[in-house]
Amino acid sequence: MFDPNSLAVAGVGSAFGLILLRRHFKGGQFRERVSAKGKVAVVTGSNTGIGLETVRELNLRGAKVYLLCRSEQRANEGIVKLVKMGCDATRLIYVNCDLSSFDNVRKSAAKLAQLESHIDILVNNAGLWLSDFEKTMDGHETTWQTNHLGPFLLTELLLPLVEKAEEGRIVNVASALHRKSPVIDLSSIDSKDGFGSAYIAYNKTKLANVMHARELSRRLRAKGNNVVTVNSLHPGVIASELWRNFGAGFKVAQFFAGFMLKTERDGAQTSLYLALSKDLKGVSGFYFQDCARNPESPQATDDLACKQLYDYSRKAVGLD
Repeated sequence: MFDPNSLAVAGVGSAFGLILLRRHFKGGQFRERVSAKGKVAVVTGSNTGIGLETVRELNLRGAKVYLLCRSEQRANEGIVKLVKMGCDATRLIYVNCDLSSFDNVRKSAAKLAQLESHIDILVNNAGLWLSDFEKTMDGHETTWQTNHLGPFLLTELLLPLVEKAEEGRIVNVASALHRKSPVIDLSSIDSKDGFGSAYIAYNKTKLANVMHARELSRRLRAKGNNVVTVNSLHPGVIASELWRNFGAGFKVAQFFAGFMLKTERDGAQTSLYLALSKDLKGVSGFYFQDCARNPESPQATDDLACKQLYDYSRKAVGLD
């Protein structure tokens, strides 16, 4: 016999279970009450996705934020969205930056150096998943340059400004997919054979992001700088515009997996944690997920490989 009371109880139980499940998939949330008033922040890939959400929270907490994006139109569209969400437009500044062009990155860094005497927070957030092998005008595989070499050059050029901050922080948005990366063969990284597939190429860049943070942290400490921190993170699996370069099958999967994916705001939480948390003063060279330390892959903790990658990267971007 149909029992409406049993059905109601089952419905409530199911709803409660779904709430708990959704809370689990949201991951760690940055709830620390810390002000960013007076701080200067730079965020790449900041006109959309978790970059936009990172900018939103930094601005709402009082920071002046530079949005580094390729397209002025898209940056302005992002700023309009941010203002509608309560942000102060006077503390949102667009600077053109195309990470797939070393010349453009140099111009972006020079512009920031003209505008600011220091930078408190640098969030290397921009990321690209490119389906096919192609090269940039600089001669490097596009995913590799956009996701690693470009951010590496930007970081090196802005490092003097970060070092002038009272407590400079550098944040590399990587991915748990760095654990799936094969060993990075620097001799073939820009070749079609070295590319392998979009999945492999992307994972290599995320491994490089983690290794970059670890080695830069080591070098800073070696020269006596114990103030600037450099950390990397996995933002989670997010319903982000990063998926726009996937095929139709992935987009269908994204639609049905929406309940289990983090929102873009959820995905920004660990970036904010690394950028602002008082608990992380002096904590550097580590990998985080859901606002907590997380183990890296063995490759990411290979100090010799990290050093070799760093030395290679300085030469590849024309610094050595």
